[in-house]
Amino acid sequence: MAPRRIRVERLIAVLGALVLALGVLVAWLVTRGGGLGGEPSVEERAGAQLRQHVGPEAVVRYTERGRRRAVCGYVSADDQLVVFISRPNRILLETDPLKAEFDEMLRDVCPGFLTRSPPVTPRPARPTSEPRVVF
Repeated sequence: MAPRRIRVERLIAVLGALVLALGVLVAWLVTRGGGLGGEPSVEERAGAQLRQHVGPEAVVRYTERGRRRAVCGYVSADDQLVVFISRPNRILLETDPLKAEFDEMLRDVCPGFLTRSPPVTPRPARPTSEPRVVF
């Protein structure tokens, strides 16, 4: 018997079908779960950074999303509540020695954080000296 030979055209067709099937599989994985590994949410990232920086007893009490993927919030550890700013590769606490940098970054990435809204003042009533005519 003659040895079997695989024709080049057939090999190209089989490899092409495998590449297409692999492409469809990867596209399905990416669209169904948000990626192959997925990136943690900004809140999860802040929690992980705080556990690493403050310790495993750190509990995130409140978070607000800021600009440029930043998160500002409160963390409690050792019976005190501390303000933090979390960036993708950096975390700053209110108690850090870089207080001026912390304040500047807080104003930059979380401008509405730690500010009170202005008090609501009642609007003055309309003068009733002129009769209103409604058609």
